[in-house]
Amino acid sequence: MDEQIRQIAERLRGLREVLELSTEEVARDCGISQEEYERAESGAYDISVSLLQQVARHYHIALDALMFGEEPKMSTYFVTRAGKGISVERTKVYKYQALAAGFKDRKADPFIVTVEPGERPMHYNTHAGQEFNLVLEGRLLLSVGGKELTLNTGDSIYFNSQLPHGMKALDGKTVKFLAIIL
Repeated sequence: MDEQIRQIAERLRGLREVLELSTEEVARDCGISQEEYERAESGAYDISVSLLQQVARHYHIALDALMFGEEPKMSTYFVTRAGKGISVERTKVYKYQALAAGFKDRKADPFIVTVEPGERPMHYNTHAGQEFNLVLEGRLLLSVGGKELTLNTGDSIYFNSQLPHGMKALDGKTVKFLAIIL
């Protein structure tokens, strides 16, 4: 996990250097604090997908390039076989498996997200756009804009992802869900 975060941080730093921007300029351009951006670029902390998506969208690059170091190439279709999508384990709690990593110029970013159980405080994210989550396995506690909702297997939610949102696995069991970030 630490190695993957370090590699993502290197790609962030590399992008900023190629664009000849300061950390202050990137933070301002992407609507995040300079401290948050610098923490991400340090590689010493978890980097949220929402932060990566904000950077990718603002600078018109593929989210995959930051997350996985690969540029999408397909424009007709892209197949991801069961269990074969490129994945990144952001922390010991969250694992993201990309489902459309090879499709260029896509309008949404679909992932299978695995949330491990544990007694940790909920981590909140915000990002531009909207998000759809469909629980595939387990029970998920989801907080959106201060409202806590319990989602069971088969339940789904579509929400404004500009609202602070966080999740937690319930019942001491792993949760898997489909997340589509628009």
